[in-house]
Amino acid sequence: MPLSLTGPDIIGYVGVAMILTAYALAQFERLSPAGLIYPILNSCGAAAVLVSLYFSPNWPSIVIEVAWLTIGVSGLIRWALKARKH
Repeated sequence: MPLSLTGPDIIGYVGVAMILTAYALAQFERLSPAGLIYPILNSCGAAAVLVSLYFSPNWPSIVIEVAWLTIGVSGLIRWALKARKH
């Protein structure tokens, strides 16, 4: 049976890849969680997964992605405030 992917599915998979890439790079000390790229990858990844969940809702997944997005955006804000002080 062929795999049928919709546009939202592809967007969701890209989001998952972004989140997992950020996490893996941080775990292997290739990316600093305190830097700019980490929260960007997490925020964009969570937003992309939320787009796919809009078309195929799953409440537990929506809750965790909203939390992930909130944490990512707070990291971006923290980074911006820190950069402004320097």
